[in-house]
Order: sequence, then structure tokens, then C-alpha cells
Amino acid sequence: MFRTEIVSDTTFTVLKRYEDLKVIGAGSQGIVCAADDTKTGNRVAIKKLSRPFQNVTHAKRTFRELVLMLIMKHKNTIRLLNLFTPNRSLEEFSELYLVMELMDANLCQVINLELDHDRMSYLIYQLLCGLKYLHSAGILHRDLKPSNIVVKSDCTLKILDFGLARITGNEFMMTPYVVTRYYRAPEVVLGLGYQENVDVWSVGCIMGEMIRGTVLFPGDDHLDQWNKIIQQLGTPPDDFLDKLGHSTRNYILSQHGNRAGLPFKVLFPDSLFPNGSEDDDDDNYTNQARDLLSKMLIMDASKRTSVVDALQHPYVRQWYDASECEVPPPTRYDHTIDDAKYPVEKWKGKDLHQEKLFLDFCP
Repeated sequence: MFRTEIVSDTTFTVLKRYEDLKVIGAGSQGIVCAADDTKTGNRVAIKKLSRPFQNVTHAKRTFRELVLMLIMKHKNTIRLLNLFTPNRSLEEFSELYLVMELMDANLCQVINLELDHDRMSYLIYQLLCGLKYLHSAGILHRDLKPSNIVVKSDCTLKILDFGLARITGNEFMMTPYVVTRYYRAPEVVLGLGYQENVDVWSVGCIMGEMIRGTVLFPGDDHLDQWNKIIQQLGTPPDDFLDKLGHSTRNYILSQHGNRAGLPFKVLFPDSLFPNGSEDDDDDNYTNQARDLLSKMLIMDASKRTSVVDALQHPYVRQWYDASECEVPPPTRYDHTIDDAKYPVEKWKGKDLHQEKLFLDFCP
């Protein structure tokens, strides 16, 4: 039923139906290979999770991500096709493989391409659609970044990696140390509570990076991250500063005073946008793109645009399709998982048979 091969110095023990494995990516969570599924005739992506049960934190994250992937059924979220382990018992259970749709590239590679307004706005539209679907179930992604957004050559986009997603309003998610630093919203950097539009800031950072070709706020640590934000957007207004602790407020004012932010036309000049600015339509699209950015990159979350409102913005509204944007929410996620405290062995065996989480699990 299984066969073992070495792929780029990593041992893959996969079902025999999967052939011609080739490494296409690697990260902290594991190695990803493209493979032929001889049963369906399709090319798929197989992700071998890196030590998914090395401790309680990893075991819990693994279980949660699987549950979330199983309930996600939207064209802009990655689809889980299969799950399997070559281990024959729970005692041996240490390897886990996820089989997903194969895409052509992640957004990191797309950022290096010159995109016209149609392609750029369509990518942002799809990203917002996928987020609206997640948010409709009360799920925040919290870790949006170019490397966990994948695309096909036809500009189809999908969001993946739900391991850090949390339920809105749940205390378990209120921590500043989760989201990849460059894309962290100010309320995360400052350790404030946050809600759905925390993901909108990340979309703004990603869109800005697509335009500039470089990361907008490349902080070396959380203080440097905050400094990078203020250097471009200016000191936040008093009503935002009043939400902060006394020492944090004093630090910001002592470091930056009442620094004025740069106009978005300076942060994102015409020369950065596709097709130049001589055509009236291009001028209009460029102004719309800047306006959408200015609404997503607002430091005060209470004034930042929502996903719903962003989807109605002129820059992306041309793509609006109710069958994509008004999809019924997924099965409600059981948020008691977030508060559960189990040993590793219980996470490994939790609901394997009742929930049928492992389609090819061989006890």
C-alpha cells in the first residue's frame, strides 16, 4: 500500500497511488512535493508535516488545521483531497501527509512579475473573497503572507495554512506573537485585542508589496516593526494613542513626536503602477488602487475598512460575483478545541474514527 523514497534528502513514505514526487517547497511546517495521483490522473501537492506531534503545541495546531481544512469549501481556500499516515498504530503515529490541490506558484513569485491592473485587482478580489468566507464562520486567518497564498497561471488564487487561525472574540487568540512580523497589524504589534479586519491590514501589506516589489514594513523586531509603520504612515491620532498603556504611548511620542505620515501618492507613486499613467483609464485604476490601500492600511482598526466594504470598493467591485462572495458559511468550527488542554497522545488519537479525519489511516 505504501512505498518509500528519498526526495531532496527527506524520506517520503506515501501511498503507492502517488508517483513522480518532486519537491516544490519547504518551510517550517514541512516539505511539499508535487506528485501524480494515478487514481485520479491529476497532479497534486503532498505536504509532509514536520514533526507534527513533537509537543502539545504542535499536536494541537496540527489537529486544528486539519479540522479547519476539512470544513473549508470555497474556491479561494485550498482544498484537502486526502490525508494519510504510513504508521500502523497510534503508538507509532508520528508521520502525517496532507494531499491538496496543486497550484502553479505562491504569491512571492507573482510579486516579482509586472501585473496589470486587471490581474492585480482580481488577485486582491479573490483574497478578500476567501477572507469573507473565513470570517463568515467567525474564523480569523491571522497569518496571511505571500508564501501562504497560492495561484495558478489563470490567476486563480487560494489561501492556505490555517494552523494559526482563531475564532473571533476568543481569548486564546489574543497574543502578539503569532503573525509573521512584516504583515502584523498595529493592534497585534502593540498587544491589543483584534477582530476580523486584522486580516485586512495584511491584505494591504500584500497589495502594497505587489505594487512596490518589496516588503512595506520589514521590521527586525516588534519595536522596529512599529517604527517602520510610523515612518511611513505617521504617528497615530490621539484617540488611538489613548487606547494604549501609558508607557507605550510615551515611548511612541518620545521616539516620533507628532510625525506626519507621507501621502499615499508619495508612498505609491504613479511610476510603480502598471501601464504607466498616460491613459485616462490607467490613471483612474491607479487612483482607485491607492485609495483602497489607504483604507486598508489605517492604523486604528476601528477606522480601517472591513472585508465586506473592501469588496465593494471600485478597484475590485468589477469582479464581484454573488456566487463567490455570498457563499454560505462553512460548518461552524468547534471553538472548544482552542481551550482544550490534552496531552500529545490524546491529540494524536482525538476523534480519528468518529470524525473520519484520516481518509487513509491504517490502525
